[in-house]
Amino acid sequence: MRFTTNAYPREQRRDAWRFALQRLSITLEQVLDDPYGELVHFRSGQGIDFIRLTGTAQGWALDFSEEPGGLWLTLMIDGSARVTTATGESELVDGDLLAGRSGSVARFVSAGDNRILIVRLPPAIITARLKAPLPDHPRRIAAEAGAGRVFAGMLRSLADTIMDMTTDHARPVELALPEFLLSALLDNAPPKAMGGAAGMRAGLLERIFQTIEMRLADPNLNYQQIATEHGISPRYLQKLFESIDDSFGHYVKVRRLERCRLDLRSPLHVQKSISDILFQWGFNDSASFSRAFREQYGVSPREYRKGVGDAPPEDMPRRGRPARRDRTLALVLEADAEAEAEAVAQGGDDAPPVSEPVRHHHLPANPQTVHWGYFSRALKPVLTIRSGDFVSVETLTHHANDDPERMVQGDPAAESVFHWDHHHKAIDRRGAGPMDSSAVGRGPGEGFGVHICTGPIAIQGAMPGDVVEVRILDLKARQSGNPRFAGKAFGSNAATFWGFHYSDLLTEPKQREVITIYEVEHGGARPPSAHAVYSFRWTPQTDPSGRVHVRYDYPGVPVNPATIERNYEILRNVEIPIRPHFGVIALAPAHSGLVDSVPPNSFGGNLDNWRTGPGSSVFLPVQVAGGLLSLGDPHASQGDSELCGTAIECSMNALIQVVLHPASELRDHLRDLDYPLIETESEWVIMGFSHPDYLKELGEDAQSEVYKKSSIDGAMRDAFRKARRFLMTTKGLSEDEAISLLSVGVDFGVSQVVNGNWGVHAIIRKALFTA
Repeated sequence: MRFTTNAYPREQRRDAWRFALQRLSITLEQVLDDPYGELVHFRSGQGIDFIRLTGTAQGWALDFSEEPGGLWLTLMIDGSARVTTATGESELVDGDLLAGRSGSVARFVSAGDNRILIVRLPPAIITARLKAPLPDHPRRIAAEAGAGRVFAGMLRSLADTIMDMTTDHARPVELALPEFLLSALLDNAPPKAMGGAAGMRAGLLERIFQTIEMRLADPNLNYQQIATEHGISPRYLQKLFESIDDSFGHYVKVRRLERCRLDLRSPLHVQKSISDILFQWGFNDSASFSRAFREQYGVSPREYRKGVGDAPPEDMPRRGRPARRDRTLALVLEADAEAEAEAVAQGGDDAPPVSEPVRHHHLPANPQTVHWGYFSRALKPVLTIRSGDFVSVETLTHHANDDPERMVQGDPAAESVFHWDHHHKAIDRRGAGPMDSSAVGRGPGEGFGVHICTGPIAIQGAMPGDVVEVRILDLKARQSGNPRFAGKAFGSNAATFWGFHYSDLLTEPKQREVITIYEVEHGGARPPSAHAVYSFRWTPQTDPSGRVHVRYDYPGVPVNPATIERNYEILRNVEIPIRPHFGVIALAPAHSGLVDSVPPNSFGGNLDNWRTGPGSSVFLPVQVAGGLLSLGDPHASQGDSELCGTAIECSMNALIQVVLHPASELRDHLRDLDYPLIETESEWVIMGFSHPDYLKELGEDAQSEVYKKSSIDGAMRDAFRKARRFLMTTKGLSEDEAISLLSVGVDFGVSQVVNGNWGVHAIIRKALFTA
């Protein structure tokens, strides 16, 4: 959940902020009349609340006493705060940690801008793992060294990525957080803080617990080993466990069961059978494991893996598209079911591994892994993956040489791809035009297509008629490699001759081309945003091969800073919210020759719709064997229409998952899909074009004619027809029902008017349908 006061009129912001905090048991006590506040809340699968607060000067109180037995902790990320508790006052500064019981009230007052992470652990987490006496009053945790320093670093990273957190991402955090918390509480804690001698004994027991956690996978783990390691007698170890009404053997079994339970639901272990998991955590008999699991959790391992009796609450925060099990997981569950009879006969729930594991690949950007300005079914794949695999992909903007000092220098990937001097040009072909520059004389490829595309990626088993789903899981701006701009990222917006505005300028000189360089910020006390650094008018540039470019007509021409005049007095007091996304997501076209990367088409391509960001899925119909997926044209932000010709063009690194949907299994919204479809958590976005398949419609000269014959009317007509078909096919509506709904409940918008084949999209909100 994300809340910001900027969504409310000024006079309503204070009350809206107070109410938003109150819902999370945080009481606003001091605030300005016009406060700024942002709240991001995520709840993990085990009920741990992560709350990131960003705000201006204000004061508020934490009071979680309605849920006794829990624990809270805070990390000061930016700024400072005066904290008042029952034991006195103290100052928290950047990096400080504070922990307390749920019934311990703490009041925070910040005199300036601040950012803080609050973590709330439910009693179930505490009682299952934390045995040491917790401080009666909030206690500061030393974060300068040792476990506290590592713990603070982990929490800071979590705070920075909380917007992208999913239940799956949170699982490792759920495991690590109690361990780090106990280590940090115990590290250098004085005996008084730990409750005297009894507390010190409990502290020893916690260190024993940590040793056991590290040895859970050892099937020969025994209490004599643990006692020896900690320099105590086996008898004393037994007494320590008796002091908490437990035994060594029972504790180890419960911890092993918990690790198995987490792995049974983890997507990282989806390829493993139940027997693989139980043996990994020290169990050596599937029958006894199955009985113990049922006794502990009231359900068999196989049923738990299916999710029987464990539906998440409806208000659980979710990211991305509605969850769907991978086909890999389905295969494992099917194998588990087939083995059930044999397992029951043995008293267990085991199944052999039957599917290949999901893999994680890394695809860097370099001259061997990118193609510039075109698509082709003849391109050899640079990577081959299976359905369900994850890929970390590096993508470069073709506008990086607008400011090579900020966006190329020091970045090995960018330097290798953009290298161009009078001796050598790393990537000669830039576009689908002739290599001898005989068409217009711009250079090899002629710039008939401009985007640097990473790929292609072949998907095993993909065939024409199938649909490939590209899940965008993460997308981050690529930081400058130049030490002068360390930690910063930049992008370029070029208002060029192909922009919608170009022939409709008011001021002189008319028909000018202007480049604006933006800094793309991430983190800090404000939401991610971009701001303009400077702009300049395009002047004739001579490329390293000696050609003069009077206009911005060939990609990757390095701008000579001595030939331009930079204007730093632009767009003051303007911040552009970051909406990272791919402009280009494409499968290979069935067309026999090279295809210009600029006009989008039925296979995808240069969609330029900002909704293809993290949390979205893009569905593309397969036209050639293997699919051949290419990604590029990364954007930090773009408005609908991309009016001046470009977005904030910014190199980015992404994490994607690719899922193949065979033609024989296409259901629901994938039935009859022959166009690009975007799906987000709350919407389906239907992509319409002036020419739905211009390569077929416009004949032999299609790649020229498409630039002459596009219109908003044609794109709107196509979006309407596709959206009507979507509603009739997917939701079973009659034509009259679909038309009425399209008019009263569906938003049509202009995707872009600059890519030759213009685009209009239809946004169909999932909330329109109650069943």
